[in-house]
Amino acid sequence: MRITIIGAGFAGSVLATELARSAPAGVDLCLVGTPDGYGRGVAYGEARPEHLLNVRARELGATQDQPAEFARWLNLTRRAEESFLPRLVYGEYLYSRLQSAAQVSLAGFNQVQQEAVAVDREGGAFRVLLADGSDFLTDRVVLAVGTLPPQRLQGVGPRLLVDPGYVAWPWQRNLHGEDALARVPNDARVLVVGTGLTMADTVVTLVRRGHRGPITALSRHGLLPRAHLAEPGPAIALPPTVLHALNSADVRLLLRALRSLAPIVPDWRALVDALRPYLQGYWKTLPDEERGRFLRHLRSYWEVVRHRLAPSVDEELRQLQADGQLRIRAGRLLRARRGEAAVEVVLRERGQPHALAEQYDVLVRATGLDTDVERTSHPLVGQLRDAGTISADPFGLGLRATAQFEVLDRHGATVRGLYCLGPLLRGQLWEITAVPELRVAARQLAQQLLKAPAASAKVAREPLPRAARAL
Repeated sequence: MRITIIGAGFAGSVLATELARSAPAGVDLCLVGTPDGYGRGVAYGEARPEHLLNVRARELGATQDQPAEFARWLNLTRRAEESFLPRLVYGEYLYSRLQSAAQVSLAGFNQVQQEAVAVDREGGAFRVLLADGSDFLTDRVVLAVGTLPPQRLQGVGPRLLVDPGYVAWPWQRNLHGEDALARVPNDARVLVVGTGLTMADTVVTLVRRGHRGPITALSRHGLLPRAHLAEPGPAIALPPTVLHALNSADVRLLLRALRSLAPIVPDWRALVDALRPYLQGYWKTLPDEERGRFLRHLRSYWEVVRHRLAPSVDEELRQLQADGQLRIRAGRLLRARRGEAAVEVVLRERGQPHALAEQYDVLVRATGLDTDVERTSHPLVGQLRDAGTISADPFGLGLRATAQFEVLDRHGATVRGLYCLGPLLRGQLWEITAVPELRVAARQLAQQLLKAPAASAKVAREPLPRAARAL
């Protein structure tokens, strides 16, 4: 049986490692991903040295039964285990454990450092087409492509789209290996659209490079991510009132229960963390009306308390605000175009009836996570969508899938043998973007894949492309 994982970031790497460690002889594993960040992913492999993890080192083991594995891999002291380390280090950990598992695996393990651009059904199997023109057959496919490419900002004019004054993605690299922020002059007036974790990384990188100009960050609510405590607080257990609300499938009832509890818990972070083990089950029970209510009214507030900053990054951003270099604003970008002397923007601040016309030197899109399958420019996801092989979640939270991770086609039928793992499952699970939830899902999916029916003889006879590197 041949199992192909498309996407060699965190989800794909962890799943491949699980399979390599447990698959018997006769199973053929194939991990397909682009060379940049292979086995590490964009978040960890293409980060810069100043970009820190937003979780303590002791909690980041990539396997559910060894959550402290990352800290042990680094041989950290007890105090260092509580720290927030550079993301590049975590990328090296993921790559190292992938290669170690591949070398001792009983299964065949093939690493294909090419982009997959299409997947077509062929009888009871799938044909995977690669960017170099080669292709191969496989019995099972797992879509582990991570988040989708950032979409074009609403209101950005066509001239600005191709102008150096517009940075569509801060970490996009050119042929010389420079990221897009490298061309931003140190005295430039910068407008960053987005005030989340991507904005924080963008601002920190600009300042590290000596940026002196003013930076304005704009989002709908103008909310900054909250910070972790320097020292972790005690864990708490949820009381019956909250547990009852979690079983109610009513967003307002849960919100009331949390508000009544918040004043009496030692720290709100403990309350948020205590909720996490229940959230996938809770999300599954919510009808579409309740999901829509949460997404419209509460999502932004949840994101800033759920996805938190390392304390040192938070302190740096607060100091930049106090010094007047960084300004956080709540509002919407209505229009942006390339003027003769500057990037001319029209925005409206939250709660204000009138718009403002302003000028900046550089506009940066830093809106972070994107899972909108219906509007994505991702080649593979777009091909599968247009072919009807996958279908979009109605709220733009990825694609539709079964509880067993198999995707649903445009008619709602299960596509046997085609699975998904990672952020594109947000529509089904909501909490499926962070290490604790992903490592559990990877273990579950690995076990399911190895229980699959026997492979077809046609797949077994067809060789992999020359791009495959066998270990």
